[in-house]
Amino acid sequence: MKKYLIILISILFLGITSQTAFAEEKAAVTSAKVILASAGKEQTEDNRAKILKSFFDEHNSPLSDYADDFVKQADKYNLDWKLVAAISGVESTFGLAIPPNSYNGWGWGVYGDNVHYFNSWDDGIETVSQGLREQYMDKWGATNIYEIGSLYAASPAWASHVDNYMNIIQDYSLRDEKNILSLSL
Repeated sequence: MKKYLIILISILFLGITSQTAFAEEKAAVTSAKVILASAGKEQTEDNRAKILKSFFDEHNSPLSDYADDFVKQADKYNLDWKLVAAISGVESTFGLAIPPNSYNGWGWGVYGDNVHYFNSWDDGIETVSQGLREQYMDKWGATNIYEIGSLYAASPAWASHVDNYMNIIQDYSLRDEKNILSLSL
């Protein structure tokens, strides 16, 4: 059993230290999905929403109660689960600085005096997730944050800021012990 624990820890460490900033996530991020061995069967416990909720709580974000929606929409549109949350960090300090009553924490359709209003946070999360997949990735062929950023944002630094927030969210579970799942062997 110790052998399996050592292998699991090695896989987690290698997976965490070798992450790159891609908009599309083809495999589970090892720090967010922990494989547990139980009676000879493998079970996957997905704690991505738990990590996001805790992260948003730490930032006093109104998006905290929508962590499950971020993960659900990321899976639905085959996006990295941290992407839309990270964009909200860059564009609105995780939903804290938005046009009044807009539920628009992503700067989506906001330029000059033009503001796009969503009906709710979950509406915004779904619209932005779908838009990133269909308009930026499928239509324009963007495959990473930097390619999306060249189309999405006026600032050339936008993508590096999104990348930074994605890395912070990724590392969050390692900084905060309550996000680390215990293993029982």
